[in-house]
Amino acid sequence: MKHRVIKILSFAVLLSSHLGAQTFNNLFRTKDRQDNLEDFDLKKFSYGFYLAANNFDYKMNLSPIFGMDGNRNLVESEATFSFGAGLIGKMRLNEYLDLRLEPGLHFVQRDLTFNTYDHVNQYAGGTNYNLPFTPLPEFTDVDSKKIVKSTYIDIPLLLEIHGDRWYNSRPYAAAGINYLINLQSNETATDDNQQNIFRTTTHNFGWSAEIGIQFYFSRFKFTPAVRGTFFTNNELVKDKETTPPYWTPAISTLQTRAFMLVLKFE
Repeated sequence: MKHRVIKILSFAVLLSSHLGAQTFNNLFRTKDRQDNLEDFDLKKFSYGFYLAANNFDYKMNLSPIFGMDGNRNLVESEATFSFGAGLIGKMRLNEYLDLRLEPGLHFVQRDLTFNTYDHVNQYAGGTNYNLPFTPLPEFTDVDSKKIVKSTYIDIPLLLEIHGDRWYNSRPYAAAGINYLINLQSNETATDDNQQNIFRTTTHNFGWSAEIGIQFYFSRFKFTPAVRGTFFTNNELVKDKETTPPYWTPAISTLQTRAFMLVLKFE
């Protein structure tokens, strides 16, 4: 019985070693491995599309007068997850550089909370920074919580640099500039936060940086990537002078920053 157990164990060890060696060879062998889409990157132009899972937020610099109470920030921004999609146009520059134009559409929501009511009421008599105003009898949820919805047409122009292809994969990094149009900016609206209209700029500029890995399949190229986009202009449109300084006077600058998980198909 003892010898039979030893034989069975020996056979199991040999079998597992053989199967493990076969699996290793299948995954990492270099001989006779098929390279997919070998001529794909030699094309001068190529096209595709992408899907994106987004996290948009606001970077804010607050006014020390209306937006801060000592070291306490009176305005808070809460990011929400959203989605986007777009097209890809690529022009090959040389063996290691590509130029990419990737226009897309992103649907975004951010929640701003203004805890400014008690602090700002002390300036009701007027200062060098605001006209006199009559304090609101109460600060409701509609007054303190502003839901800011945005729809951005994003037009990034990216310069991509990539390494050598390793069989059916290739790493890359890209960076460039963005022009973004906010279709829900309310920039030209005559009402402001007193009528629950939060206004931002329609035309915006920014820059992006991205890293990812390109995978080559038999019929298409698939690229998962991580991208960061950062606005360079102040998006805030100020409330009217006659509006109490509970809202936009509490913010000095307002700039979008976004992080995206991008899935590209070419």
